[in-house]
Amino acid sequence: MKRIFSNLTVQVLLAIVSGIVVGAVFPQFAPAAKIISQTFISLIQMLIAPIIFLTIVLGIASMGDIKKVGKVGGKALLYFEIVTTFALFIGLAIANILKPGEGFVHQAINDVSKIAVYQKEAAGMNWADFLSHIIPHNIFEAFAKGNILQILFFAVLFGYGISHLGEAGQSLIQTFDKLSRVFFNIMKVVMKLAPIGAFGGMAFTVATFGLKTLAPMAKLMGSVYLTMALFIFVVLNIICVIFKFSLWKYLRFIRQEILVVLGTSSSESALPGMMEKLEQFGCSKSVVGLVIPTGYSFNLDGTTIYLSMAVVFLAQAFQVPLPLSQQLTLMGILMVTSKGAAAVTGGGFIVLASTLAATKIIPVEAVAILLGVDRFMSEARAITNVIGNGVAAIVIAKSEKEFDEEKYRAAIRTS
Repeated sequence: MKRIFSNLTVQVLLAIVSGIVVGAVFPQFAPAAKIISQTFISLIQMLIAPIIFLTIVLGIASMGDIKKVGKVGGKALLYFEIVTTFALFIGLAIANILKPGEGFVHQAINDVSKIAVYQKEAAGMNWADFLSHIIPHNIFEAFAKGNILQILFFAVLFGYGISHLGEAGQSLIQTFDKLSRVFFNIMKVVMKLAPIGAFGGMAFTVATFGLKTLAPMAKLMGSVYLTMALFIFVVLNIICVIFKFSLWKYLRFIRQEILVVLGTSSSESALPGMMEKLEQFGCSKSVVGLVIPTGYSFNLDGTTIYLSMAVVFLAQAFQVPLPLSQQLTLMGILMVTSKGAAAVTGGGFIVLASTLAATKIIPVEAVAILLGVDRFMSEARAITNVIGNGVAAIVIAKSEKEFDEEKYRAAIRTS
């Protein structure tokens, strides 16, 4: 029995259940629960920038050929675009079939102050600015703010620079390799606190919004969770079969990361762990370093599904007719805006607000009716994003012959 409770997966599961109970019974615990959850996430975020930088630099330096780096990156972006397009189509199709917003009796939206911040951010969104923002004007600022794309860009150049030092660069590579091990050791210590972080995150969600807020939006929530399950177990499973690895064994191997995301509602909380796990699963360090951080901005499968369904739900709820041509237009806008807001805090609502503002089909204020249940759906979005990014890394590694089958077999034996 003691051995069971010492398992991190069991501890996180118990913490999630405890968080739901405490949040429901003691709603006044919400402020303390938020501090607990945010402290754990901050501990993870503290490690993200150095781990990404060191992983990418070591991967590029060992790869040597910058053309191969460009090939891997280009292949990853193409994969991201194809898969997220599938996600959009699935979201639109299920929303049109199940019609979660039909018959929804919405209350008059009197207080729109809560979404003012999203409207402001949405109005400022610009695709060209997003692309130019990838290049940091101050690398220290990029590290201080934890801007993943800017760190990724600088790390690729830094790794390229080391690779061209030849033998003279080997001592630096060895130093970076030791530093990388240090940060992963720190991460292992931090992950022991995952149950506490999951407890705080779940307690805050339930205490703040309450389980009763789910009732009027149950159909939308059910539709979103169903669609994401279909995407994972049908679309991603087909991809896994094509590339000859088991989705079930992969999910079992990353179960701790999935549970941490479930408890904290943050996909960032699993980023360092996913990078380490995927290397153990057989992917090369260079592919993991390039694909996973890039995927956190360009491969948001769960967010994409949610956005497409949310727009159709609001149209149905407000009885706004949306013909297929307009839905396809919305999909095109979402394909751009979902990437453009990747580095913006509160990205989901900002993307939704920007899409509604761009189309002028549905009033932007309508987003307010989703505020109460968005937190309960964020877990599904984050989990789908994490699973999808891991599958992407394995697919790219296999296509580039950067996948170690012996490591894979050892990983699934011990998981």
